[in-house]
Amino acid sequence: MNSLSIIILTYNEEKHIERCIRNLQRISSQIYIVDSYSSDRTCEIAEALGAAVYQNPWTNHATQFNWALEQLPINTEWTMRMDCDEYLTEELIAEINESLPVTNAATGGFIIKRRVYFMNRWIKHGGWYPHRLLRIWRTGKAKVEERWMDEHVVLEEGELESMTYDMVDHNLNDLSWWITKHNNYASRELKDLINIQQKTTSAQNVEVTLRGEQYSRKRWLKEKVYSKIPLFVRPFFYFFYRYFLLLGFLDGMPGLMWHFLQGCWYRFLVDAKMYELKHIQHNHTSVEVQDESVLSKSTV
Repeated sequence: MNSLSIIILTYNEEKHIERCIRNLQRISSQIYIVDSYSSDRTCEIAEALGAAVYQNPWTNHATQFNWALEQLPINTEWTMRMDCDEYLTEELIAEINESLPVTNAATGGFIIKRRVYFMNRWIKHGGWYPHRLLRIWRTGKAKVEERWMDEHVVLEEGELESMTYDMVDHNLNDLSWWITKHNNYASRELKDLINIQQKTTSAQNVEVTLRGEQYSRKRWLKEKVYSKIPLFVRPFFYFFYRYFLLLGFLDGMPGLMWHFLQGCWYRFLVDAKMYELKHIQHNHTSVEVQDESVLSKSTV
């Protein structure tokens, strides 16, 4: 078996955990579950399948994953990041098992392409495939960006190679769960956009450039273009770009729901939260000014 440890963050994932672990056992020598005190059978199922289960209070994905990198007793040559609702295709399993044992010493990590399924439909268009992510790296040679949203693994040493075949993101929860999840994401996205505006993002970041990997180009577009477009204009612009210019309409009815909900509704919600925050701050400042005015008059 490969000298590979896989880290999975969990919270109430009993619907996905068995599928995920059984799939990953075919490539790894150790699977670590870092759980945020689930109230369902996630930990019980994981332990029964042979995974090592740890628990740690939740802050965000980046903090939780970096805690795992620092605290888990990982002694394998390679480390991998996976989510509970993801799994590897048969072709990728074979490729990893063939590639890792003979990898060049200069290679520090591997990019893997991710397919996203929504309503049981593979979302192939609108810029969502292939979604290239650094998911396997030499142990101790990478960390996760300290960001609230869209955090990526940052390779600190070595060259990148790419796997040919795909992993799959196929969440089995219903639409109500998806909406609740993206409401929480919107609050995190708000914090991330504020950090971008205030230039307080972590120094440990992937390169922001149009000449780099896919995630570097997307980060450039987010920070240099999208964040500069006025509130409530950019969600519609982004949806038009994805659905029409990047051919999202070819993904059928599930694609319409996905590109509208994820590319417009979700982005509009982020802007609404931004507007609400600025409105609250403005009102708070106005009240402070009025209070100071009253206080000044009372002391004359």
